[in-house]
Amino acid sequence: MKTVTDIENMQSYAEKTRREGKVIALVPTMGFLHEGHLSLIRMADKAADLVVTSIYVNPTQFGPSEDVDQYPRDIDHDTTLAQQAGTDVLFVPTDKAMYPQGYQTFVTAEKLTRSLCGAFRPTHFRGVTTIVTKLFNIVKPHIAIFGQKDAQQAIVIRQMTRDLNFDVEIKVAPIIRHEDGLAMSSRNKYLTPQQRSEAPVLYQSLCEAQKMIEGGERNPNVVKKYTQKMIDTIASSKIDYIEIVDAVTLEAVREIKGNILIALAVYIGKARLIDNILIKV
Repeated sequence: MKTVTDIENMQSYAEKTRREGKVIALVPTMGFLHEGHLSLIRMADKAADLVVTSIYVNPTQFGPSEDVDQYPRDIDHDTTLAQQAGTDVLFVPTDKAMYPQGYQTFVTAEKLTRSLCGAFRPTHFRGVTTIVTKLFNIVKPHIAIFGQKDAQQAIVIRQMTRDLNFDVEIKVAPIIRHEDGLAMSSRNKYLTPQQRSEAPVLYQSLCEAQKMIEGGERNPNVVKKYTQKMIDTIASSKIDYIEIVDAVTLEAVREIKGNILIALAVYIGKARLIDNILIKV
């Protein structure tokens, strides 16, 4: 595995790979890799000749009071895991390289970023779309792979890719969960042992919501109220949102029908955790 930190070197390597007729797949990450990330890398390895995994904690997708400085990092461990999963090139740029002095250009997606996480983290998706655009221009992938756990992010990236005519195929991989159902996340590290034992209530509440819908419930407010009641049993929880939306437009639904995304964001202690399920009614 080759590690690259310089943008021009990464671009040159990508251009050479493309001239050779090889397919490049990009897996963008913020590091502190876990099985969820590794599943993306394995998918990329099956789909492409060259797998580039980027590790970059992007400061522009964090708000002023968020955890950019505390975000967990372990580049040595990440390097080992990335190589074992099938990464060919590990791209690890610096803040100075990605956002040099005088930087002033950002990419903004409009409607899709106003709800769900966008409502609570108003500058978050501007940072996401900007960094992904930069990675597309640096790595020059044919394929980019994202995780379903960040459902809104995946939908926003698909829209941005279409709108800006990027010649990149976006693939979305399923959520990888611990045995007790908790979605794997780098921020799970923030959980105390007690909070870790309680956090699976998020997925349990989504499963109960699915059962209600499969049983015939079509009122989103009834489903959301029951889901909230389950989560509220955890003393350390604080709900940002529980929403039932159209799985394409992310617009709230008045009646549960069609392709539905049930998404939530909940603080358990200081860890802000997100999860979701897709349902076809």
